[in-house]
Amino acid sequence: MKTFSLLTLTLWLITVLLGHVAGLNPNQIDLNAILQWPSVQHWLGTDDLGRDILARVIRGVEVSFLVTVVVTAVTLTVGLSIGLVAGYKGGKLDSVLMQVTNIFLAFPGMLLAIAFAAVLGAGINNLILALCLTGWVTYARLSRGQALALRQRLHVLAAESLGASSVRVMLLHILPMLISILLVEAAYSMASVMIAEASLSFLGLGIQAPHASWGAMLRDAVRFMLVAPHYVLSVGVCMMSLILAINLGGDVLRDKLDVRSEARG
Repeated sequence: MKTFSLLTLTLWLITVLLGHVAGLNPNQIDLNAILQWPSVQHWLGTDDLGRDILARVIRGVEVSFLVTVVVTAVTLTVGLSIGLVAGYKGGKLDSVLMQVTNIFLAFPGMLLAIAFAAVLGAGINNLILALCLTGWVTYARLSRGQALALRQRLHVLAAESLGASSVRVMLLHILPMLISILLVEAAYSMASVMIAEASLSFLGLGIQAPHASWGAMLRDAVRFMLVAPHYVLSVGVCMMSLILAINLGGDVLRDKLDVRSEARG
């Protein structure tokens, strides 16, 4: 499991780097090569406009990595900040922040993302914003629950008795004990964000043509499943391999950091 995850992620990173070096042109149209099957010239075949599927898959994974990293970083920071403050401070502030969080939790995250994306409009910037507006909730709930338990630890109480400020206590005495749990959650969330990005693009609310996106490619590919099954299979298998590798990587990270034992402690 660990080997598969590392090899797959490494292979994708190398593929992206080689794609830049090779100077691939994923938008080059060739009407004489429409829906060609895989060959020496086109390893994964061509799409309905004669564009090289491999080149577009590589450009699509670049977009997925960009969206995933940005959204994960933003939602982790926002959710951690809200949850940490709510859990440590408690009282009315905790109640207000959790009420807001519960409102977001009352709706399916994907449904909210679709609604925000529809209101904001299509495009990568609005796609990232829509995913950020809905993705922070899990981090907030997780960090808040852990902060509630950790604020009663002896080292936290000792720091407070010595006159440490709330900010210092949260950053130096509580936050370090949350890192491992949040890293594991972030690893799993990266796969979810990647699926959400592809789903929104599939619905026409994400990356727009002519830019390559796995979701948009799948949307185009399903129309030609009977005459060119290699199109949808190529994109689907590539997407599945990357998401599976990320999820397995999350399992490895969880076991490595022994999160379950730490959470019980």
